[in-house]
Amino acid sequence: MSYEVVEKIEARGHGSVRATHKTTFEFTKEKHLTSKGDCILAVGASKSVSELTQEFKKLAMADSTKIFTIIEVGKISEIAVGRGSASLTLSHETDMVARKSAFTCSRTIMIGSNKAAVDFSRKLIGRLRNPDARVSITLVAQA
Repeated sequence: MSYEVVEKIEARGHGSVRATHKTTFEFTKEKHLTSKGDCILAVGASKSVSELTQEFKKLAMADSTKIFTIIEVGKISEIAVGRGSASLTLSHETDMVARKSAFTCSRTIMIGSNKAAVDFSRKLIGRLRNPDARVSITLVAQA
């Protein structure tokens, strides 16, 4: 029997979303984005990794946990799948980063992701470039 915990996060698009990073994607609570932020998909996020529930964190901090990140803008949605890690600290106060690699830091939400920013459809990215776009992010940790 599987057990899962769901987190809902609201964010918004930004005109400078490039989504060209080849190994990560990110959501941030910051309101602004520069051209250097090529992994950022959404800004103004309602939560960072440090603000996730203890229940979610406990599951995410296990090597065997599968983590799904669902990004929705209007009627377009895409899913990235990765896993948790005992090395996660989930302590960063503004950011949330998913990584293809096994690297972890205070911002990391999942490792072994099947997608980085560059892998999301350009149709979705086009929507994320609209500063008025409302972005719904659903994180699902499944053990």
